[in-house]
Amino acid sequence: MRSLSGSPLSVRAGFTLVEVLVALFVVALGIAGAAALQTLAVRSARDAARLSDGTRLARSLAERMRTNPGALAQSDNPYLHLDYDANAGGAPAAPALCYADTDCDADDLARFDVFEVAETVAAGFPGGRIRVCRDAGRPDAAGVLPWTCDGEDGAPVVVKLGWRAQGDSETGAPKLMMPLAGAAP
Repeated sequence: MRSLSGSPLSVRAGFTLVEVLVALFVVALGIAGAAALQTLAVRSARDAARLSDGTRLARSLAERMRTNPGALAQSDNPYLHLDYDANAGGAPAAPALCYADTDCDADDLARFDVFEVAETVAAGFPGGRIRVCRDAGRPDAAGVLPWTCDGEDGAPVVVKLGWRAQGDSETGAPKLMMPLAGAAP
């Protein structure tokens, strides 16, 4: 076959090396993006599961408090002394075991409940902290919850729970603050 000028036409088939390298680069970018998205999805699922576990723990504590009206009626409510920080070191002191076959008064049962909740925080929430107090405060302008409590009479009893998420250097602000309706008179 000859071109119009009379010289033979050369037929080339295939791709150049540059085209192949560009295609490989685009595929590599896609794979890296998919891997980053998968990592983000796993981290989000873990954070959602931990938040769900924290909500269940706060509800469980509220139920424990409701079933111990003797402790709630005390002027020095033992539940309001719960301020456990796993980063502060040392597990809480184990109180007398209060199961169905033992004799425990309301104060013993409250100390046992506080101990079990603190153990759960230590085991299930990395760098976890839990605090129960009276607080009518709200998050600040940035949406950050404070660990401090105003302690005013009539303020709702709240559970504040925080933990160190991936990338956090310390526990920081609470990630969960749940008012315990009906938990205290």
